[in-house]
Amino acid sequence: MAGSDSARSSELSVMAIAHGAHPLYSPSRPPAQTGSRRQSMIRDDDADFHPPDPAHPTWAETNYFGFYNAEEHLNVGVYALFRTNLGTVTTSVCMNSRRTVTHWEADFCDMRSAVPIPQPRNLRDYALSSGLHVRCLAPNRQWQIDYDDGHGTRIDVRYEALMPAFDIHDPAMDPMCASASQEGKFAWGTAYNGHFDQTGAFKGSVTVRGRTVPIDCVSTMDHSWGPRPERGAPAMSWLHAHFSKDLAIHAILGFDPAQDNGRELWLAHGYVLERGKVFGLKAGTGQTLRKQERYPESIALRLTDSTNRVWELNGRAVTTMPWVYVPNSIGFNTLSEWTCGTQRGWGEVMDFIELPVLNTLNSAPATLRASKPL
Repeated sequence: MAGSDSARSSELSVMAIAHGAHPLYSPSRPPAQTGSRRQSMIRDDDADFHPPDPAHPTWAETNYFGFYNAEEHLNVGVYALFRTNLGTVTTSVCMNSRRTVTHWEADFCDMRSAVPIPQPRNLRDYALSSGLHVRCLAPNRQWQIDYDDGHGTRIDVRYEALMPAFDIHDPAMDPMCASASQEGKFAWGTAYNGHFDQTGAFKGSVTVRGRTVPIDCVSTMDHSWGPRPERGAPAMSWLHAHFSKDLAIHAILGFDPAQDNGRELWLAHGYVLERGKVFGLKAGTGQTLRKQERYPESIALRLTDSTNRVWELNGRAVTTMPWVYVPNSIGFNTLSEWTCGTQRGWGEVMDFIELPVLNTLNSAPATLRASKPL
């Protein structure tokens, strides 16, 4: 596979630069057997909380909903990370239409680190003291996302799936998993021991300090569960390009931030959604150029689906923002404009790098990427 050499190089160099021989920094490391990796195939009850492994205090269950208004360049992310063994949930509601390298310069950010999980626990209907209320109206197919900060910023958005949940551990669905390659075993350390991605239609509105912006877009959500320690996850690019309800492409890719600022990408998982049918990705490579710190300014992808069709995409960032989804990691976030042949679309890019890795990179002249004037 084209990405194999890059993946092995990423494993060696990030391990060396960050923690010596720390196994969790290997992007090709299979998920740990403890905190057990689940069986394949997503079921309706995967919309519920999964039994946490008591041996892992940092076990986590997450929901992420990302959507946008392309005309306004407004990118919105709604995230909940439940530490079910600890009884707390980390929440993040961020809206950004700007080029910024600090989250306090975005349109809006509300990030809470230790919100109590309401009793009785119900992942299909949780109303949190942070103002976030998420209801699953049909298991793994339809959600209502509401938020009210009490100061004029609100969300009222409905999500409807356009496809079945894509299980990265189902060999019948994911050719990368079926390949038994090291790349196909990627589970972001153990955070993705259970994980699906899904593309759907978001419709509703967001209001930022009294100004209402309509939402009517195709975008991608995800749901994960498994042990999620706060240090040790490899770098990852989680991205998607949505051209219409008839065509969307999602990919999870690895990269080595110590090599040419993470330029070379290798495929771990992904799919093409075309006219209601899902085609898993079987191979792929790409390149990301990062002009401002580690933000993915431009991306070129060449992806091969399960029917051997090759998809060539190019993405260009229109926004930048550091998404601090947990305190020890940065998601270098962009809303990007994508082209595929004559088609034009939009989608979010999240390039995740842990803070200690960034500290190490920025302490060496060869890998320093200081902020530039915007």
